Amino acid sequence: MAEPFKNTPPAPEAKGDMTAANIAAALAGESQASQKYLAFADVADAEGYPNVARLFRAVAYAESTHARNHLSVLGGIGTTAENLKAAWGGETFEIDEMYPAYDAVAKLQENESAQVSIRYALKAEMDHQGIYDTTLKGVEGEKDLDTTPVYVCPVCGHTVVGDKAPAYCTQCGTTSEFFKEF
Repeated sequence: MAEPFKNTPPAPEAKGDMTAANIAAALAGESQASQKYLAFADVADAEGYPNVARLFRAVAYAESTHARNHLSVLGGIGTTAENLKAAWGGETFEIDEMYPAYDAVAKLQENESAQVSIRYALKAEMDHQGIYDTTLKGVEGEKDLDTTPVYVCPVCGHTVVGDKAPAYCTQCGTTSEFFKEF
């Protein structure tokens, strides 16, 4: 019989390198599926299929749940401070190593679309790194982030904490009315 609902993912368990590698691969696959299905939902909405979009969003949520469970089994979910440090480290890796290397290859292969996508992501990762750094200092002082809205450009991911979205995105030029508020 299944365990009762606890609203928590499975606990970490360090048993078997091959299992850990499989769970890490499953985490990547489930994360990618979730994002693909969200993109597919936007297309279905734009084409006039709101219920197909709803289905894609529901399955994307399920895939995200699988990914969260896999991340937990791998020991990748900690305290808020630990999670902020891990997020900051991930952004740092993307800024310092991953995107510069990917951009160099895209330039060599003259893939301008990839260069734009990489530039957008790299700049947004810098936003995120700074926001995580500031937020971590607050959490280490036992202070939550204040209620100031967070705005994200839907084209490039530029992220801003402030009372209102910028008039236009400094990275891609998208105007403020399209920014998503969190």
